[in-house]
Amino acid sequence: MRLLHTMLRVVNLEKSINFYTEILGMNLLRQKDYPEGKFTLAFLGYGDESEHTAIELTHNWDTTEYNLGDGFGHLAVEVDNVYLACEKIEQKGGEVVRPAGPMKHGSTILAFVKDPDGYMIELLMAKVIK
Repeated sequence: MRLLHTMLRVVNLEKSINFYTEILGMNLLRQKDYPEGKFTLAFLGYGDESEHTAIELTHNWDTTEYNLGDGFGHLAVEVDNVYLACEKIEQKGGEVVRPAGPMKHGSTILAFVKDPDGYMIELLMAKVIK
């Protein structure tokens, strides 16, 4: 078994694709409209889906907002340097909601950014994960 993708519902597909590609550096892997169901699916990731996990963005054409609820936590992305990643994200217009730094009770360096729909993304320093 392996994890294939995580699905997030988004209000503005173009804005969300821009965030994940231009700010987080993912690639748009595939996208398809489903007119009969009035929705579009876009899959993004850092590599081919045959070997890497992807994010599925679902845009329901008639929906203008979502309640994120209190069950979802965050997505986690490995980066070489959390401090530099935060600088680049802010320069590109992304929102850093927890600046880079160590955890309260540990030495792990992390940060949190927010996507256009309010989903939280944790950035973790690569050398700490491995």
